[in-house]
Amino acid sequence: QGILREGLEDVKQFFKTHGSCRLPLSPSLLVKGIVPRDCSYFNSNAVPLKLSFQNVDPLGENIRVIFKCGDDLRQDMLTLQMIRIMNKIWVQEGLDMRMVIFRCFSTGRGRGMVEMIPNAETLRKIQVEHGVTGSFKDRPLADWLQKHNPEEDEYEKAVENFIYSCAGCCVATYVLGICDRHNDNIMLKTTGHMFHIDFGRFLGHAQMFGNIKRDRAPFVFTSDMAYVINGGDKPSSRFHDFVDLCCQAYNLIRKHTHLFLNLLGLMLSCGIPELSDLEDLKYVYDALRPQDSDADATTYFTRLIESSLGSVATKLNFFIHNLAQMKFTGSDARPTLSFAPRTHTIKTSGRIRDVFLCRHERVFNPSKGYTYVVKVQRDGPGEVTFVQRTFEEFQELHNKLRLLFPSSLLPSFPSRFVIGRSRGEAVAERRKEELNGYIWHLIHAAPEVAECDLIYTFFHPLPRDEKAAGTNPTPKPADATWARPLGKVGGEVKLSISYKNNKLFIMVMHIRGLPPLQDGNDPDPYVKTYLLPDPQKTTKRKTKVARKTCNPTYNEMLVYDGIPRGDLQQRELRLSVLSEEGFWENILLGEVGIRLHDLDLAQEKMGWFALGSRGHGTL
Repeated sequence: QGILREGLEDVKQFFKTHGSCRLPLSPSLLVKGIVPRDCSYFNSNAVPLKLSFQNVDPLGENIRVIFKCGDDLRQDMLTLQMIRIMNKIWVQEGLDMRMVIFRCFSTGRGRGMVEMIPNAETLRKIQVEHGVTGSFKDRPLADWLQKHNPEEDEYEKAVENFIYSCAGCCVATYVLGICDRHNDNIMLKTTGHMFHIDFGRFLGHAQMFGNIKRDRAPFVFTSDMAYVINGGDKPSSRFHDFVDLCCQAYNLIRKHTHLFLNLLGLMLSCGIPELSDLEDLKYVYDALRPQDSDADATTYFTRLIESSLGSVATKLNFFIHNLAQMKFTGSDARPTLSFAPRTHTIKTSGRIRDVFLCRHERVFNPSKGYTYVVKVQRDGPGEVTFVQRTFEEFQELHNKLRLLFPSSLLPSFPSRFVIGRSRGEAVAERRKEELNGYIWHLIHAAPEVAECDLIYTFFHPLPRDEKAAGTNPTPKPADATWARPLGKVGGEVKLSISYKNNKLFIMVMHIRGLPPLQDGNDPDPYVKTYLLPDPQKTTKRKTKVARKTCNPTYNEMLVYDGIPRGDLQQRELRLSVLSEEGFWENILLGEVGIRLHDLDLAQEKMGWFALGSRGHGTL
């Protein structure tokens, strides 16, 4: 900190002498001074500086940049240029992936400037709001976006931005082999745009931990990201959209394989250590798989998404990074509540006289459960407000209070663990009584506890409380778009059907809206097809089994070889969706029959087919 202050004095003297200057980052940025109180440093190895300059334009905001010394920013410039070209290709093809691409400029050997993106936070800071193990939890990103986008339409827009930008990041980081991915170099804007920073390792040059590669997954795609996309902890039809976006973006870049190889080849002699020979170029060639058809590449990238989502190594890497960063965190950092956008105090909110937990309500969004309505009475006539909090939010308050006060000053918290279904009406009723006692003791505790900022922030109305005041909306599941009365069969399957060189290609893409099993559990669905008439049952084809989901993604190609076009007109594709039941007979979830003479197979046919009982399919 002392060294930084000394350096800032030198910069102030520079501006006294020269008046103003243009920033190397962009010649259009004209600055006239430095703002010392807004300058600080980051805790990463190179200790980059966070600098704030006064804008010459009196109506313009201060210009904030990062100055790095010790990293070769030419590599960052090259990576960002490649991502910028990818984005141009997508936009030209009518696909806006909502990418955030910032400026970066190398000003000398091992030094340079990087643009700071406003209203953005690292995934680490978002996750540790839920504790040091926040990287293992599913809700931190969704809760953070909800906090900054309290209105329903705002949140939906943020989720849409997240789906597109996350898909773009997955494709770009995989193709360029960007490594050293941890939760401090992935950022999220309050508008939902996700982006990566710090490209010190690329083209597959992974950081090693002994003999183990730290980057074990193909790219960073974790369950908390999937939680935002699905709107909960179960796969939804929005996940199908995400997979389709990834595969479409990947195939568009593959068409320009030679462009990327030529551009990177031109840089072989520039002295960047990780781009020095043909092996580095071969990494990009192998990642783009130019020899594959679009269908094969779609199947391949779908498997990469599944592999990344199932990787425990990524979350473990995030957790280790959280622990490593703990030693840098100042002791003056006060705990805050992850669901509250700002801190409130007794002075700003008014003294709380009494609190009473009135009732519990069933909620369906963002996930099924119960919320508790608390009546808060403050000093002054008519000062009554109602707030809604979940059991998990009460628990977070208690955990944060334990960081500030000894247990002897705090009331005991109700147990989280229950026998049987944890979301049952009886459990909610029991917890209501226990939580009522807890909050009563809390506001009648010692003054340093009862009047602390955490408690006043907890009981301050959030935008969602103000919106719910005086209304009692009909609860609606998150996936209501596709909800409809279902019998024993139902749902829809998305297929791509094509015919070429006496081969019939059936790409089974997604299924949405399958009914749950009779016991209420989600099925283990798989797809089985026959080409009728088939008395010998020789045309059976099957996909892999998806586990515990009503909205599975497959992207698997089923091929029928040696079928003349004339013969094709007489055949019918019979597709069944079944749930694998181990030792018992598999359960039929729905089926569809497609007369091939109804389809013009001169070109690919893609669409959703309704699943039902025996009958012919409608597209």
